[in-house]
Amino acid sequence: MTKKVNHVAIAGNIGAGKTTLCKLLAKHYGWTVHFEDTQDNPYLSDFYDDMKRWAFNLQIYFLNSRYRQVLKIQQGEETIIQDRTIYEDAYIFAPNLYEMGLMSKRDYDNYFSLFLTMSSQVNPPDLLIYLRSGIPTLVDHIEKRGRDYESSMSIEYLKRLNDRYEEWIKTYDIGNLLIINVDDVDFESNVEDRAKVIDSVNANLHGLFQL
Repeated sequence: MTKKVNHVAIAGNIGAGKTTLCKLLAKHYGWTVHFEDTQDNPYLSDFYDDMKRWAFNLQIYFLNSRYRQVLKIQQGEETIIQDRTIYEDAYIFAPNLYEMGLMSKRDYDNYFSLFLTMSSQVNPPDLLIYLRSGIPTLVDHIEKRGRDYESSMSIEYLKRLNDRYEEWIKTYDIGNLLIINVDDVDFESNVEDRAKVIDSVNANLHGLFQL
């Protein structure tokens, strides 16, 4: 009996195109999207103004938000595509803030211990789609969407995150993985590129899951 796909997640740096691809795949397959909580996040704007003051608060908020998302996904029957994963918070953003001196060791250790407890209680996505993107592409996407709180983001910050993403994805072995090079495709505006991406997703899901 073929298993039904329950959880697809899209990972990638800020500006990689996660939300855009979530919407496109959700429309194509009839999936439901769980977006990253940026609109109602009470810490995000403050964080970009004063990262050291709000780093721990922001990471705890995201950790809790994504943990609740995954629990809801696992308890439901419908297929969900998730905008960013719980693993990125713990392996990308929190350690980067700690390394930059924006989160204390005490706060980071507390955060990571909480992540280990939470992640032990949830399953990884059936398919993880990683959007690999160079810095110029990220900057272009960020500038086009024009979010005020992202205007003060530095190139160095994006580079640090990109390096951590690459290190994390090299070791990702807990589930099915598809890597899409965003520098080479425009799945938002180019119909042919969009079809190629969907073909790649189909190839990863076909034979493993029932769409």
